[in-house]
Amino acid sequence: MKSIIRKIRLTAKAYFKGTKGSHGFDHTERVLKLALHIGKKEEADPTVLELAALLHDIGRRCEDESFGELCHAEEGAKLAEEILKRHPISDKIIKNVVHCIRHHRYRKNSKPDTIEAKIIFDADKLDAIGAVGIGRAFLFAGEHGAKLHNSPHIDMMKTNAYSSEDTAYREFLYKLRHVHEKMLTREGKRLARKRHEFMLSFFDRLHEECEGEL
Repeated sequence: MKSIIRKIRLTAKAYFKGTKGSHGFDHTERVLKLALHIGKKEEADPTVLELAALLHDIGRRCEDESFGELCHAEEGAKLAEEILKRHPISDKIIKNVVHCIRHHRYRKNSKPDTIEAKIIFDADKLDAIGAVGIGRAFLFAGEHGAKLHNSPHIDMMKTNAYSSEDTAYREFLYKLRHVHEKMLTREGKRLARKRHEFMLSFFDRLHEECEGEL
């Protein structure tokens, strides 16, 4: 299985050629580490976790090129199934991996059922918060021409995505501050609380410095 995973890693990595830094293959690598860590606590199948983590975002290019019309989780699940079937992997493992990928995004009608899918969900969300999450938010803002920080005199809820106001702080207000509430595993919840607290203190400090406080 190790040789199969090595081949699939190379296949997955090829899907990230030319992608922007906020959603590069380094995100996949971090999700993999987080998933394996949580998996040990939850006694999950490490093979399923490794395959699912490596392949969970291979549909990202499809979503980007469609300007959001296609769901990268849905497209990624289809691509992953085709890739996995080229290798001698059991149908049971393939089914679980595909389920993990299809349900790693938070949607009302798309919730993870298996423990492995819940772990991949948590690992993916954890990489969106904390110090790494802040760094990715700034990368994303820079990729779309946003400024460093927003004026305290504007109503953030009336600002637009993909504009100069689409800052890391805006991402925090709209999305990142709610992530810790969505964790599905005990270890995921514990890690998310720590990362959430760091984000709160960081953005408080950013406000102060941008307003000229020493």
